[in-house]
Amino acid sequence: MSNSLYGPLDPAPDAGWRDEQPRKGFFTDTSICIGCKACEVACKEWNAVPEDGLLMLGSSYDNSGSLGASTWRHVKFIEQGGGSSATDVLNRTADSALVGDRTALGTDMDALELRAPVDLGMPTAQLPGAGGDGARAEFRWLMESDVCKHCTHAACLDVCPTGSLFRTEFGTVVVQDDICNGCGYCVPACPFGVIDRRIGEKGVTKNEGIAQKCTLCYDRIGDGLEPACSKACPTKSIQYGDVDQLRLAAQERVDVLHAQGVHDARLYGESTHDGIGGLGAFFLLLDEPEVYGLPPDPVVTTRDLPVMWRKAALAAATMLAGAVAAFVGAGS
Repeated sequence: MSNSLYGPLDPAPDAGWRDEQPRKGFFTDTSICIGCKACEVACKEWNAVPEDGLLMLGSSYDNSGSLGASTWRHVKFIEQGGGSSATDVLNRTADSALVGDRTALGTDMDALELRAPVDLGMPTAQLPGAGGDGARAEFRWLMESDVCKHCTHAACLDVCPTGSLFRTEFGTVVVQDDICNGCGYCVPACPFGVIDRRIGEKGVTKNEGIAQKCTLCYDRIGDGLEPACSKACPTKSIQYGDVDQLRLAAQERVDVLHAQGVHDARLYGESTHDGIGGLGAFFLLLDEPEVYGLPPDPVVTTRDLPVMWRKAALAAATMLAGAVAAFVGAGS
């Protein structure tokens, strides 16, 4: 199989597949993610990914921190003190419901002969964003189930010296555990910080020292099954399918949100004209990519390697010519 440094846009045929399948991938709609982490659990269970610590980070309610060799799906919890007018509407609705007034939810309190809020016996802890005067500032959670992007132009493939990383017939990128030598070249090559070498006790931890990341459940999709994470997602925030069809569905979803007044909704990684050639796993975001810890303008890190190699070769040739000239001059 061959692999080019930054092209083309149909990766499976370029990798040598003659009977390639439609490119498969994920569309993750963060607007309906509830942060349940079912995707994280399903991924670990199906792929036998070892437990990597339950950490109270102090900076978030999230306990897994980030993607890594033992976290192939990671749900980010992003707490914001400001948001849209739609956020304020949701806050007022939730606040009134907590004190027993369900009018904002559409319940007719008069029909229920309830003329005043009902004491639900709820805890009296101060609500997020609540001020001393009882008014509540805008507050919202942004949640995003992050994963390997299965890039069209995948730098991890470019730098792998053993061929452990390969492009599947579905256009996805997979690590072959028995071929990886643990060199780690792929780790800094990834512009998203996805892939890493697994840390653990040698002889005890599965694939210790080997590069690991999401495989898009290569074993499942090869049998016509849905990846474990999207199968487990209760809100269908994670959608699996043909990438071309997912891009159309994603744009329709953005149009719906814009019509509803959520003007910050945008797609990330769906364009084939970006520095990655488009992502096989792309996202609908409700804020700037940086808010989610994503690079705003990702570029395949091996893009400039051919130019660098040519310049290095020219410099080496110049030095060699200079050395030969000096030797000849000294001899005469």
